[in-house]
Amino acid sequence: MKHPILEEIGRDFLGLAEALGSAALTLRSVIFWFFTSKFEFRETAKQAVKIGVDSMTVTVLTSFFTGMVLALQMGRSMKNLFNEPMYVGTMVAFSILKELGPVLTSVVVAGRAGAVVTAEIGTMKVTEQIDALYTLGTNPTRYLLVPRYIAFMVTLPLLTVFADFLGILGGCLVAVTKLGVSPTVYMDDIFTYLDVSDFMHGFIKTFFFAFMIATVSCYKGLNTKGGAEGVGKATTEAVVASMVLVMVMDYFISALLVAVGV
Repeated sequence: MKHPILEEIGRDFLGLAEALGSAALTLRSVIFWFFTSKFEFRETAKQAVKIGVDSMTVTVLTSFFTGMVLALQMGRSMKNLFNEPMYVGTMVAFSILKELGPVLTSVVVAGRAGAVVTAEIGTMKVTEQIDALYTLGTNPTRYLLVPRYIAFMVTLPLLTVFADFLGILGGCLVAVTKLGVSPTVYMDDIFTYLDVSDFMHGFIKTFFFAFMIATVSCYKGLNTKGGAEGVGKATTEAVVASMVLVMVMDYFISALLVAVGV
């Protein structure tokens, strides 16, 4: 006897397996064309502006106010415990550099740039522009996907560096104006207790996040169906999947980096 719940689970499982297989084939094609085709400098630069430069404002604001909130909350907590806002700079910098900087930046880029990439490729798919590229003898993976992958891999780490700096600066502003901590003490706490490995821990993760966001966005765009409604659905699915995967990958990559001593 057929069971409707088991049938639904089976369909979902088969759909997931099909999607993973299709994404793997797309990724294989991207890697092949990355190493065998000429570098599309103009298209890559154009995508770098869309993905990186256009995302800078929202990234900087997010990180700056996150650093301010961290400094305020941690400073108040330390003051309640020790009657003195101790180690505010250390705690803010540690939180920003290792976790909040790369994770929040990746989430922002996934929500803004990932949506743009999915919508662009999805629109080209439903309007048969991708089929036209095949007709003209141009491989869509080489012309559309590879430049976007490169742009994500270059701009997301750079955005994270800006986000780290602005987050620490925002924490310093609150520490000085609200908690009475001198800038010298704030910066001395950072340089005394943190080292380069703390920065590298978060910086390395951004490359994995960028690769994942590019893969999800491009895959969802290439598999868009159903006209304008399909483009909207694919964009929403890409953003949600990217944000969830950032959180999931963050734990496993962090555990791996800790295991190897980074």
